[in-house]
Amino acid sequence: MTSTSTEAPIRVRIAPSPTGDPHVGTAYIGLLNYIYARQRSGKFILRIEDTDRTRFVSTSEQMIFDSLRWLGLNWDEGPDVGGPFGPYRQSERTEIYRKHAEILLTNGTAYRCFCTPEELESVRKQQIAAKLPPRYPGTCRHLSPEQLERYLAANKPYTIRLAVPPQGNDLTSSTTFRDELRGEITFEHNNVDDQVLLKSDGFPTYHLANVVDDHLMQITDVIRAEEWISSTPKHVLLYKAFGWQVPRFWHMPLLRNLDKSKISKRKNPVSLIYYRDSGYLPEAIINFLGLMGGGMPADINSGTEQFTLAEMVEHFVFANIRLGGPVFDLTKLKWLNGEYLRKLSPEDFFQAIRTRVFGDDYLRQISALMQTRIETLTQFGDLTGFFFSDHVVPTADTFLPKKHTLEETLTFAQDQLAVLEATDWTHEALERALKNLGEEKSWSVKENFMLLRAIISGSTASPPLLESMVIFGKARSLDRIRRFLDLQKKLASQKK
Repeated sequence: MTSTSTEAPIRVRIAPSPTGDPHVGTAYIGLLNYIYARQRSGKFILRIEDTDRTRFVSTSEQMIFDSLRWLGLNWDEGPDVGGPFGPYRQSERTEIYRKHAEILLTNGTAYRCFCTPEELESVRKQQIAAKLPPRYPGTCRHLSPEQLERYLAANKPYTIRLAVPPQGNDLTSSTTFRDELRGEITFEHNNVDDQVLLKSDGFPTYHLANVVDDHLMQITDVIRAEEWISSTPKHVLLYKAFGWQVPRFWHMPLLRNLDKSKISKRKNPVSLIYYRDSGYLPEAIINFLGLMGGGMPADINSGTEQFTLAEMVEHFVFANIRLGGPVFDLTKLKWLNGEYLRKLSPEDFFQAIRTRVFGDDYLRQISALMQTRIETLTQFGDLTGFFFSDHVVPTADTFLPKKHTLEETLTFAQDQLAVLEATDWTHEALERALKNLGEEKSWSVKENFMLLRAIISGSTASPPLLESMVIFGKARSLDRIRRFLDLQKKLASQKK
């Protein structure tokens, strides 16, 4: 198989999707790409993969920019800084993808699929009932020219699918690629679906856009999470279909919870915004992520496990990365952050508190809520303490409505969490979502809002709830609800 020439200038990228708060996993993969590029005098590119319009969040792109810069992971090319291979937003490159899909149709490595979503769902259910893996059965792969013309003349909607070489006894029955951490990996084609490349709305799927962009942007090394290993044969087939050179692939072990499950917001905060707003230092976050996977030698700085981004660039060894999933241990991160806080000078420590905990903008928003609600300035702290506290624990007599049991209340709190996760963080959107939930579950507005007020503030008396939540922020508000639910589960298990 063709591999990238060692003489080619090194170019790597990260390609986050603007579908919500930037994820710590994005920072983890971003850090590895950054180190790899800087060690080899290469280029680090930021590309925004925003073709999934159903999950697109308008404010997310700027949050990605801000969070990565907060961590010191500055890119050489990207949507906001430009570069020779732009545009760097996929939504601005749709015509490029359509032209390349047409190339595949012309050379016979892709085909039009006219199956409706209902037809595909029916097939999927039949396959599941037969205990077969759900996959496209190739219905439209061998349409006659007459059928194809008839469908096109009728303007019947279609997608474009990859024509995976059929299973057989020759070399086309499987795809082999090299993973730089694992060696050669082979996938039999009976495990590779005829993946959709271009959707009926003209937008590409991840697979087509990813390969086209990586080639046109001259990416030499694709460094990404191991969850993409199963997609790599589709990507290799696409490179071959276009007649392009295949980059090197590095699939990094996934971050894990303490129980070895994939890191998720259910068990740990995963939003970079949460960690920034909760008072973690960027140096501590970067140091902690640098510990993941074992790429840093243990004897740096006398084995203290503390090192800078510059020291990572100097000493990190990719060949030493362990394939076992590194544990995202929040207790260790807090300890490490504490070590960095103690390194600060008294003035820098004061400025860190002023910036993150008592920032002028933050205080200004809170004080606007309080001016008409207090009679002395010292009462300000009595009603606003939850804005500055990391740990709020409402008692049962505070959060439990008179007309509902504890089980009903915790179930409704879980429903509140699910609704709020999917809601824009504005007063109007929050009010609408919560009231709709209350009506659906037969909870009064008072019961609904008082429960949430108790969870967020720890009290039945606080500044206006929704205004407070907007100021407190989505990441910290959701984390507070999750911690409340986790605590109640622990208390319930202790009583059994």
